[in-house]
Amino acid sequence: MKKALKNIWNWVDDRGGLSELVKPLTTHLVPPGSKWNYVWGSATLSCLIIQVVTGVALAFLYQPSADVAYQSLQYIENQAFLGSFIRGLHNWGASGMVLLMGMHMIRVYLFAAYKYPREMSWITGVVLMALTIVMAFTGQLLRWDDNGVWSSVVAAEQMGRIPLIGDSIAHFLMGGENINGETLNRFFSLHVFVIPALLFSFVAYHLFLVFRNGISEPPKVGRYLNPKTYRNWYENMLKEKGNSFFPNAIWRDAVFSALVLIVLVFIAWFVGAPELVGAPDLTNVKVDPKPDWYFTWIFAIFALMPRDIGSYVIMLGPVLTITVLLAVPFLSKGGERSPLKRPWAIGAVAFLIITICGLWYIGDVEPWHPKFDAEPLSEYTTVPEAKPSVQRGINVFNTAGCLYCHKINDQGGIRGPNLTNVQNRLTKEQIIIRIVNGAENMPAYGGSLSKEELEDVVDFLLKDKKRSNPNN
Repeated sequence: MKKALKNIWNWVDDRGGLSELVKPLTTHLVPPGSKWNYVWGSATLSCLIIQVVTGVALAFLYQPSADVAYQSLQYIENQAFLGSFIRGLHNWGASGMVLLMGMHMIRVYLFAAYKYPREMSWITGVVLMALTIVMAFTGQLLRWDDNGVWSSVVAAEQMGRIPLIGDSIAHFLMGGENINGETLNRFFSLHVFVIPALLFSFVAYHLFLVFRNGISEPPKVGRYLNPKTYRNWYENMLKEKGNSFFPNAIWRDAVFSALVLIVLVFIAWFVGAPELVGAPDLTNVKVDPKPDWYFTWIFAIFALMPRDIGSYVIMLGPVLTITVLLAVPFLSKGGERSPLKRPWAIGAVAFLIITICGLWYIGDVEPWHPKFDAEPLSEYTTVPEAKPSVQRGINVFNTAGCLYCHKINDQGGIRGPNLTNVQNRLTKEQIIIRIVNGAENMPAYGGSLSKEELEDVVDFLLKDKKRSNPNN
């Protein structure tokens, strides 16, 4: 029996070359000191594998049709065997992949592992980061509930503000002027076919570069990288001190990836996926959508930036970010790699983390969407001793939903412009035109307000609105 199995293996290996596929793993050498700091990349790859396995499982039951997509998700969540667990694992696997990829890029940047001869590894890593973000964005809409759909509506509105090409981008993604069944089909195709094909291609090339150029050695203070002599030095160092990747180094990757899997399984089992927030209803303007946590800080930027520069930030922000990231290996080709001698690198990473965490907190506590729980205005806190028309205007401002998006003094939402001193920026005629005809991200109220209500709310907006202290 043993001889027969050996003969079968020899035949398969001779015709299929299986041993040649695994040979790089057994012969590949890694620098000494490549320990736990080097596990982030393999853990990210493990999360991608989890996404593929759980995504295929979900695709067996998910129906990408606007009529039944929500019902199919309800079936997966509530009736299918292990459906809720698999959906939860897919959701948290995406979070794990985004987080671990961020950690991997931070490690590479701090250790200056993007320098010669690994520039292309950094470039493909930046592309993989962008593709991962697109995958997460398209997956959010596939939930096809109020939260996922309205989050995508807001994102499409923001992209539509890009000068010249914004309308075309939004129209391509939406498949029309509004979200519909065609939108779901396009996002499903992008999420299941187009983006994964690109993702797998770049992952394969990224791994090929790892074997071709080797992983960077741990940086050491005073050890300078000279592109002219580095390859010879690196090869000689591996011959003298290198460790075999299998099994001396791979066990750390396996252990850490197993821990990541255990954590994700635990969260998926006991926490589960985000609750489905009702079937999508584009006529419901009081929905309270929240993007996934890794997008919250981005939407907080949209909420906080002055609207006059919003279109330019949306257009130039991603372009400049990608350009700077792609330029990193060309701005510093050699020299010192130790972060102890590159304090500006540590400062840049700290600034980035603090900024993102701060924006994430702001986006969570001060939502970028309309503030439907805003306390109603009163004449006492806005316009003391207001005349009857102004008092009626305050009531219209509350009941018509203006307060959800616009702030008066310290009350109201932040999605629209602050109207506390709007009388100093717009004339009466301009205010009337804006209310009647609407504006970007603002509905037209010409058909919903009577002539008297319009006059009253304009009277209110033109009054000096001062905050009174009830204790005085």
